[in-house]
Amino acid sequence: MKQMRQILAVLLFIVSAPTVFSQAADQECIVKYNLFKGDYSAGKYDAAYENWLWTMDNCPTLTVNIYKLGIKIAESRLEAATTPAEKAAAVKLVERVYTQRLENFPQDMARVYSDLATFKDAHGASEEEVFVLLEKSFKLDPTDISPTNIYRYFDIILNKYKDTNPQKVFDTYDEVVEGIEIKREEYSKQLDIITAKDSTTLSDRDIRRKMAYEQNLGNLELVEGGLDAKLAAISTCENLIPLNKKYFEESKADAVWLKRAVSRMFNKECTDDPFYDILVEAYVKADPSPRASVFYAGILMKNGQTNKAMEYFKKAIDQETDSYSKAKYALRVAEILRKKGRLSEARSYAYKSIEYQPTMGRAYLLIASMYASSANSCGTDVVSKRMVYVAALDKAIKAKSVDPSISSLANRFIASYSENVPQKKDLFIAGVESGSRHKIGCWINETVIVP
Repeated sequence: MKQMRQILAVLLFIVSAPTVFSQAADQECIVKYNLFKGDYSAGKYDAAYENWLWTMDNCPTLTVNIYKLGIKIAESRLEAATTPAEKAAAVKLVERVYTQRLENFPQDMARVYSDLATFKDAHGASEEEVFVLLEKSFKLDPTDISPTNIYRYFDIILNKYKDTNPQKVFDTYDEVVEGIEIKREEYSKQLDIITAKDSTTLSDRDIRRKMAYEQNLGNLELVEGGLDAKLAAISTCENLIPLNKKYFEESKADAVWLKRAVSRMFNKECTDDPFYDILVEAYVKADPSPRASVFYAGILMKNGQTNKAMEYFKKAIDQETDSYSKAKYALRVAEILRKKGRLSEARSYAYKSIEYQPTMGRAYLLIASMYASSANSCGTDVVSKRMVYVAALDKAIKAKSVDPSISSLANRFIASYSENVPQKKDLFIAGVESGSRHKIGCWINETVIVP
């Protein structure tokens, strides 16, 4: 009996030992983690290093914070390195933090790949190595790649394929811009929430977030402008039309391809070509959405069916429930009406866009450009013509104030219009007093202050 009890005791120990040892190991992991986290929180990265490294070596799946916090610890080692050997070891350590995080915590992988690409790019990796990481990031989530890396990724694609596969360049551009637009919409909505509050009662957190959103929107605008400049050489009507014709038969039921093809031709003002109408009609058939209806209404207007076009415009906007999308559609309607010379109606839709989305600065810029283009027809002498530019300047300044994402573009408008406002000698000769009110006639019908 005694021997049996001893055997049972040995068996129980064998069965329970792994659990006991596991619990002990888990406990040590937690202790080491808390020790390095405490030093990290105090900014003592050197002191945190040993316990952090032990945790990463022995408890790689304990928490993602091992890597979120650890990247700063590893980077501090790199900053402190003084010899080539120390720097090489520190670079490998930083890379290990990224790769081990990807292995153990496959969340936010697009962001991690993007950050790793940035690091490797700064430390001598080849363009191909960087491209592989950026491509992984972009394919996982194009909205989670950094603005700088969005530009870098497209630049590599453009250089690789502009001569051999321009369709891939255009497809990548469309995917990138769609990702930017998703980011812009997200930041704009968050910014709207903050700007709707009383500015005198904003918390410090709201102020920091407002600054961050404005900075992010500005960065996106710079990236988009850079992408457009890169693509300008090959995105001409002469290139777009035959390219779209080449792929039309195999893609005429593909709503995404049609949307992108139609948008490219519209943005590059290739809408007079008969093939544009074919694309739009196929798009409406493949995707009878509010967005497609806006383009179709543009065709109706081009073909003289104005009343029916206006019905489609209204229907497209009314069908949409999201205010940001309503604003985009209203602005697109305004752009179409502007091209048809229906300036007063175009302005009305631009204001509708602003009503749906108060931060839609491009709507103000559209109004500004329409005013500026009407200077000669809405003025009778030097001063009255130049006062039209004052109205245009006011709208450009307003655009910049409500929408930080277009600051660079708005600044170009502001600089151009500022050069054309009345000069002191013009006002003196005309007997017009600075600071007085001036009524602009014709379709503008707006009162401005004489500068």
